[in-house]
Amino acid sequence: MLPLPAHAVSADAILAAKPPKLLSEFGFFADGGRQVPAEGVIPYHLATPLFTDFAEKFRFVHVPAGQSATYNPDEAFDFPVGTALIKTFAFPADLRAPDRDVRLIETRVLVRQEAGWQAWAYVWNAEQTEAELKIAGAKVDIAVTGKDGAPLAFTYAVPNKNQCKGCHAFDGEVAPLGPKARNLNVDHPYASGAENQLAHWTSAGILSGAPAPAEAPSVPVWGDAAAPTEARARAWLDTNCAHCHRREGPASNSGLYLTWGEEDRVALGVGKRPVAAGRGSGDRAFDIDPGRPDNSILLYRVESTEPGIMMPEIGRTQTDPEAVALLRRWVEEMR
Repeated sequence: MLPLPAHAVSADAILAAKPPKLLSEFGFFADGGRQVPAEGVIPYHLATPLFTDFAEKFRFVHVPAGQSATYNPDEAFDFPVGTALIKTFAFPADLRAPDRDVRLIETRVLVRQEAGWQAWAYVWNAEQTEAELKIAGAKVDIAVTGKDGAPLAFTYAVPNKNQCKGCHAFDGEVAPLGPKARNLNVDHPYASGAENQLAHWTSAGILSGAPAPAEAPSVPVWGDAAAPTEARARAWLDTNCAHCHRREGPASNSGLYLTWGEEDRVALGVGKRPVAAGRGSGDRAFDIDPGRPDNSILLYRVESTEPGIMMPEIGRTQTDPEAVALLRRWVEEMR
């Protein structure tokens, strides 16, 4: 591999059959420790992101020069070969101050090659100067101050390559989850000023076929108290559960489909009995029992941190009390 000019993304590294040992070999960052992207790498965020043990996330996209992703109103965009989706997980020393004393933990890289998407995880060193490939995953001890002001300590799990496939499966293929129109249809604070992400991607030439943002689907920010409770709850379930619980997903045999556009109330779990009883049901009768969250399996599994019961199955060891409160209110108000 030839030496790269400063701050240049390496197409060779993205397309290589064997992934680089070090994250810096991709050339995604002008300053990795500060998460400053290189030229041709664009930051983005999701309106409602996946909960991952309170981790902060820094997302970036790189599309090869002269090419663009194809817009899709419902699913992740169709990205060209040579694309990279980059996501760094980090923890501030105090969860109440997310911008201060931030420690980078891992950066996940999803690259589009001729044969399909490949997923790799890189773990940052203590000096925060470099991240190293960890195909088998890793465990990282986290000790921070929680949102309630109390000490919070747990072991964070960096997924192995097979676990990546567990969530990023769509019709039997590895696929991106986050970059969908409804989750990108929100302003992002770019260095040049705030701008809608769909409009920015279009003007940057990395997205084609997108309508004006007002004509594209959108989901609310799940923590926005001004938005309707049902829409916030459905947005949370769409991001946190629907990658498996959808007709094309790994949990399709459950009959529980939690995608944003699902209109069948029974498929959504309302008044639906589980396909199998057992400890995963918590002796509750329905996936969602309208007005009765404590008789709803969905609440039981989202509140749990016990392996084999908790949902999602991977990606967290903690419970998000704010999300549980939102889902509880949604079920309580449901008729």
